[in-house]
Amino acid sequence: MQTKPIGAAALLIPATGLVLVFMGLPLIYLFRYSLNQYVPGEFIVDGFTLENYRIFFSEAYYLTGMWTTLLMAGAVTILCITLGLPIANWIARQSGTLKTILLMAVILPLFISNAVRAAGWMVAFGQAGVLNYVLLQLGLISEPLQIMQTPIAVFIGMTAVNLPYVVLTLQSIFEGLDENIDFAAASLGAQPLQSFFLVRLPQVVPGILAASMLSFILAMNAYATPVLLGGPSFRMMAPMVVVEIMNKANWPLGAALAFILLATTVAISILAALFIRRRY
Repeated sequence: MQTKPIGAAALLIPATGLVLVFMGLPLIYLFRYSLNQYVPGEFIVDGFTLENYRIFFSEAYYLTGMWTTLLMAGAVTILCITLGLPIANWIARQSGTLKTILLMAVILPLFISNAVRAAGWMVAFGQAGVLNYVLLQLGLISEPLQIMQTPIAVFIGMTAVNLPYVVLTLQSIFEGLDENIDFAAASLGAQPLQSFFLVRLPQVVPGILAASMLSFILAMNAYATPVLLGGPSFRMMAPMVVVEIMNKANWPLGAALAFILLATTVAISILAALFIRRRY
């Protein structure tokens, strides 16, 4: 008696079930909490209201937080792609021990939590930190700069967090390119820089878009870096969710903010995925 081979869909059933249980159900509960009423002093008051969503769309405090999150995520993504492209291309061209060392240098920061890395940036950006010390010694400034608790500090910290992911994604794409394309371009008189922009870069555009999506999603949901480097006056969506739930015990509004953040991130990701699929 012959047995039929297990199809790919059947193999996905266990993983799909785990995703539905551990991700789908919490999201359903999250959405349900966002429709509850908020009564100070009460943990959860059952009800059905859209007041929490009205608060978000009508108050500048929350809209500014979302706008800041979108701008920061977009700026971090652009810088990560700009820096990651030449680094990934250079690593892909190396071989042997040097390539292993370079890859390890990119991977090792991923073993350190974002909070620990943000603490390191706090030491570097402080009034008596490394950066101010170097600038003072070089005579470029006359007094320490206020870098901590500014958008610049958050921008640098989030870029440092996301850059390894972008480099690894792009490096794997460059790794798959045929080396003969460079020889062909050189035989036609193209300089190395021309070969990169006119030959190699167009072939890795799908990988660039995928790396951009990854960086954007990570930046949209960043928590430790904005809190530690931005301070209480810097508002992004993930810290605002925690403030509503943990500090104000306003679970319905916190759940609504979390669901809006999730919906915005998923919507942008889906639109980007559709663009990639249609274009490439």
